[in-house]
Amino acid sequence: MRALVRMLVAAVILPLAVAFVGVGTASADPYSRFTEDWVPAPGGVGQIKVRIWFANNGSNKAVYLLDGLRATDDVSGWEHETNAAWLADNGINVVMPVGGQSSFYADWYSPSNLNGQPYTYKWESFLTQNLPDHLSRYGISRSSNAVVGLSMGGNAALILAAYHRDQFTFAGSMSGYLNLSAPGMREAIRVAMLDAGGYNADAMWGPPWNPAWLRHDPFVAAPQLRGLPMWISAAGGVPGEHDNPNSLIGVFNTGNAMGLETLARAQNRAFQVRLATLGIDTAHFSFPIQGTHTWGYWQDELWAMLPMMKNAIGA
Repeated sequence: MRALVRMLVAAVILPLAVAFVGVGTASADPYSRFTEDWVPAPGGVGQIKVRIWFANNGSNKAVYLLDGLRATDDVSGWEHETNAAWLADNGINVVMPVGGQSSFYADWYSPSNLNGQPYTYKWESFLTQNLPDHLSRYGISRSSNAVVGLSMGGNAALILAAYHRDQFTFAGSMSGYLNLSAPGMREAIRVAMLDAGGYNADAMWGPPWNPAWLRHDPFVAAPQLRGLPMWISAAGGVPGEHDNPNSLIGVFNTGNAMGLETLARAQNRAFQVRLATLGIDTAHFSFPIQGTHTWGYWQDELWAMLPMMKNAIGA
């Protein structure tokens, strides 16, 4: 369990980066069809920043992109580290909520008392009520959209799709930890959240025996995913083209990224067996050997899933 804790803590401190390489069939700069809005949000937070790139063909379908555990308040990691905005040049609206560090994009019980958080996270309510209400003003549909995330966001994408099937008809999870009930996982997440902003997991889903942990565990919620098109990916932890350490800290971070992805791979394989046991055959599993817990590989998977995503949401 200590090794597991060390790996998860490392996940939130890795300085991951990737070059902005042109991918897809970009026809124009999507920032010519861009807006940044502040959207009213519940829980006392007031407003949440959302950055939106509108589809080049007027499509009313969108993909919500969810960040990792160390989400920042300036822009999403997807914008920091990838060319995900260019999906808008391929007939799909791109929606990036900003913030939500250590939130798991869930509705929390209370503010985190260990770091003096002045409001209660209510991310699930925001993403399924406030945000679609706001997007409808631009003609973006409230139904049949996609939700995609990495690591923490991968877990959340499957949970949001499981319980909001009208809103999301496609879910993508990259390097997500999809079995929170596995031995040591709840304790490891608790430690990781403390490291990533000093957040108290008890304020999120209560103590480890609280049923809320089961409600947010994709392994447990798997029956709710029946019939849902999904893209589930995790690499083998073997360094590849996006791993180019040029310093001692770079070597250290690559080593941690290898371990983290190996753990994610094991959890994703277990999730694959879980779906097979339930007779759920609508998930595409991508398990390349090369790849670590690094943004470059998540960008690659995002573009790889685009045709399946567009077909599932009718974009």
